[in-house]
Amino acid sequence: MIIEESFEMKPIYNRILLKLSGEALMGDQEFGISSETITSYAKQIKEIADLGVEVGIVIGGGNIFRGLSGTEQGIDRVTGDHMGMLATVINSLALQNAIELLGVPTRVQTAIEIPKVAEPFIKRKAQRHLEKGRVVIFGGGTGNPYFTTDTAAALRAIEINADVVIKATKVDGIYDKDPVKFADAKKYTDVTYTEVLNKDLKVMDATAISLCRENKLPIVVFDSLTEGNIKRVVLGEKIGTTVING
Repeated sequence: MIIEESFEMKPIYNRILLKLSGEALMGDQEFGISSETITSYAKQIKEIADLGVEVGIVIGGGNIFRGLSGTEQGIDRVTGDHMGMLATVINSLALQNAIELLGVPTRVQTAIEIPKVAEPFIKRKAQRHLEKGRVVIFGGGTGNPYFTTDTAAALRAIEINADVVIKATKVDGIYDKDPVKFADAKKYTDVTYTEVLNKDLKVMDATAISLCRENKLPIVVFDSLTEGNIKRVVLGEKIGTTVING
């Protein structure tokens, strides 16, 4: 008789920083938060938390307000960026609620102090939460105008000693040009930080890429609209594009 042994795949990362865009929460809507979409993300996050992966999250606010677009309406850039930071806090609280409804303890820490609704960002406290199996959502960006949530994601990942930045997008990786506009767009499986900067590949802003390069922090860019993809990334399945040192 042949006995088949089954081997359960194990995560290749112990601690991750997941970057979600605010627009990702809209689903098919033109504005706001889709309950169906945020529940889908919460389920995917629970999947990886159940594997023992320590999860930090940075989320954007573009589904509610974006500072740069505010300047086009006559809003001062600094004021607009602060409005955008508050939008990320709204998204963070909504995601926290969705994750906790699934039974996963979650904390929100913000770069702007709002003690009535969230903890201030404290590195050691965030690390302790992660060690205890709590998901930590970092709201408020970096707390400074002129810095994007991509930069906040890179910064928080470095501060909490994450193994990787996992950037969830609407496309299945990084291309040499917009795959929506160009049928001959070439997808990269792996690309270096320097190539991303030199070719202006629009993965993350230059400050975020430079921070990751200086700290040898890999970035995985993948399609988050397919359920289960976050789990596939942490299990080491080769999906999307990985940004690494050349």
